[in-house]
Amino acid sequence: MSQNILVVGGAGYIGTVVSDHFLKKGFNVICVDNFLYENSFSIYNLKKNKKFKFILGDLRNKDLINELLDKCDAVIILAGLVGDPITKKYPQISTKINFDGTKKLIENCKNKKIEKVIFVSTCSNYGLSDTNLPLNEEAELKPLSLYAKHKVEIEKYIISQKSSKNFSPTILRFSTAFGLSSRMRYDLTINQFTKSIYFKEKLDVYDSKTWRPYCHVKDFGIALETVLSAEKKLTDFEVFNVGGDQNNFTKKQIVELINKFIPINEVTFTDKTQDPRNYKVNFSKINKLLNFKINFTVEDGIKEIIEYFKKNNEKLETCNDLKFGNYIINKKNL
Repeated sequence: MSQNILVVGGAGYIGTVVSDHFLKKGFNVICVDNFLYENSFSIYNLKKNKKFKFILGDLRNKDLINELLDKCDAVIILAGLVGDPITKKYPQISTKINFDGTKKLIENCKNKKIEKVIFVSTCSNYGLSDTNLPLNEEAELKPLSLYAKHKVEIEKYIISQKSSKNFSPTILRFSTAFGLSSRMRYDLTINQFTKSIYFKEKLDVYDSKTWRPYCHVKDFGIALETVLSAEKKLTDFEVFNVGGDQNNFTKKQIVELINKFIPINEVTFTDKTQDPRNYKVNFSKINKLLNFKINFTVEDGIKEIIEYFKKNNEKLETCNDLKFGNYIINKKNL
């Protein structure tokens, strides 16, 4: 397996957990990030590890990226404006980074003959499903947001390079993330619902019957390691949904699950539509082909966050700080 891993976007919500996972496994991790959300605090503990190297930089900096590609033998691409709301808020910047910049980065990886390249995509690509059956990787993609549309276009570009030699990319469609991270996000469904119900904030749950798959951030680290350690013939230009069948939930079901641990007071359900996405996802391919199984259920994640609040005597005003979510970007770092 590759020993020197470049994690592009390695200081983010998922990136810090992924970087920590590989460091604990003994890998050398080069993390490049531009602290888009003023989140330099997120790598404080990672920097204590001698195998971790941080580079403040943008994925669009071709000279920097080419220099870093010469020092690694595997690349994980997490960087970008992540999520529907933030890309809607900054559409032009999203296009420059999530599409133009990412495409050039992948092209540079190909030219540098980096064999193991993992592009992290999203299950949001499935958009609005017209079936209650879980969708596999062959299902029609119906991206609704700018975020998902850019992911789909990058996927198409990668697949179009299938004739390239010494280039073995893999596309991973991540489920909606949850769980603790050193760059915490409380704007993600499970994290947000748990936080709001714990602190008795008013929570208005829209589109409460829509389905979505969820996956703990630690399981993403395991999935990425699984792909990097697999034989190339199993991952070469393959697409995998990442998550577990048991973590398909509606928003209403998540609230009911949280209610097992916390009494619900300020929660209302509304028919108002803000996010019409609705899809269950099938994860049998990554399970059968790569023997990957998730370790954390949604219930595990809820309990983990509640225990964190109690142990640290966490305050609501701290959790509601804008740095703990993808709300606004720091344009000075672009």
